[in-house]
Amino acid sequence: MQIHCLGTVGYHPNDTRHTSCYFLPKSGILLDGGSGMFRLRKHIETESLDILLSHAHLDHILGLTFLLDVLHESSVKKIRIWGEATKLQAVQDHLFHPLIFPMPLECEWNPIDDLESFTINDAEITFRHQEHPGGSIAYRIDWQSPRKRLVYATDTTGDLSDEHAHWSQDADLLMHECYFRDEASHWALRTGHCWTSRVAQVAAKSKPKQLLLTHINPIETRDDPIDIASIRRQIECKAILAEDEMLVEF
Repeated sequence: MQIHCLGTVGYHPNDTRHTSCYFLPKSGILLDGGSGMFRLRKHIETESLDILLSHAHLDHILGLTFLLDVLHESSVKKIRIWGEATKLQAVQDHLFHPLIFPMPLECEWNPIDDLESFTINDAEITFRHQEHPGGSIAYRIDWQSPRKRLVYATDTTGDLSDEHAHWSQDADLLMHECYFRDEASHWALRTGHCWTSRVAQVAAKSKPKQLLLTHINPIETRDDPIDIASIRRQIECKAILAEDEMLVEF
């Protein structure tokens, strides 16, 4: 199984990264629709595109307005966008308001609020609510052939509950945000984001086979923006810092 990292930073793009957007080519699933969306065109080959929105903050949705260009002359015949009903409605009312964006987006808007799970092509999707201003959603994707599990948890303070650990247990790939280093953990709590040692705790409890650190702070200029070495010392699995245009195998 593969995932393309089209955008790996939070809040706003910087010189090397665009905002959150990850593509699973086998299933035609896109995780969030940030500014990295423009890179989708060279990767998509499926006839359907399904977009799972974690929430409706601008850094996760602005790339939806790129779809008219991204999908021009592509193989895609159907677009479905999934998320909480209030978030989907906000995107339609505001991002696609004719005074902000002049063309309608032809797609299905699918609320998940009343669902326990749903299926996209060969994948079963379940989800959990997370602590974040306005709320956000963590998604778990399970495939049967081959048997694989991916958990995508961004814009969260990091859920250490037993329920979350059981839900995300033994993922082949845990994608988890790490916006702040430990010295800025007070800012993480104020803004609803995660920090280095908290991510290590989450991973140690849920025991993924591989950890991909995402949603990096765009103004952090160090070569190691999140102190990934500290995370690696605290967990048993492989930990990778996501980079734009990286292809991750899991």
